[in-house]
Amino acid sequence: ASRRDARTWSRCETCALPVPEGVRRCGVCVKTPAPLDACLAAVSYAFPWSDLIVDYKFHHNPGLSSAFSLLLSSTPWVEPALDAADKVLPMPLSKQRLKTRGFNQALILARQLAPDKTDHRLLLRIKDTPPQSSLRRADRLNSLDHAFAVEPLLIGQLKGARLVLIDDVMTSGASLYAAARVLRAAGAAHITALVIARTE
Repeated sequence: ASRRDARTWSRCETCALPVPEGVRRCGVCVKTPAPLDACLAAVSYAFPWSDLIVDYKFHHNPGLSSAFSLLLSSTPWVEPALDAADKVLPMPLSKQRLKTRGFNQALILARQLAPDKTDHRLLLRIKDTPPQSSLRRADRLNSLDHAFAVEPLLIGQLKGARLVLIDDVMTSGASLYAAARVLRAAGAAHITALVIARTE
């Protein structure tokens, strides 16, 4: 196996942090289980991927989504997760962030990975928060209180549903975890997160 394959396989199954070979969950997830059933990351957030993701998000280069979707779809367990999903949900942006950026990078990825299952109407971002990368871990968790909600008119679609949540980068996991808790409270049966890159 290549080095990339080995790094992909040796990750905690619920937060995607690197773990020793043969270990399924990191100590943090054993002690405090994540609200995700699974979490899959294609690569570590390091050069060259970090530069490419910044270019994708902040320099209005949505064309990179084709390369990123290919990278994700070739990551072990991603295709089975997408096949098993009832709905694929991109992490939503606040209206302010969407207006500034001009596009939702997670929505573009989701549509490339699973066009027939992607639904951007179910999960809503109802509170604008500072960029998570600019906050300390404790502040990240607090800033996301009540940041997400489920569209009330569509909540029935989530009962017993298998969901895939898609985002570009996972840092502390605060955003994905906050969204997963809201979806779980609405009745989702299984939630897998897919990200291009995971910080370590």
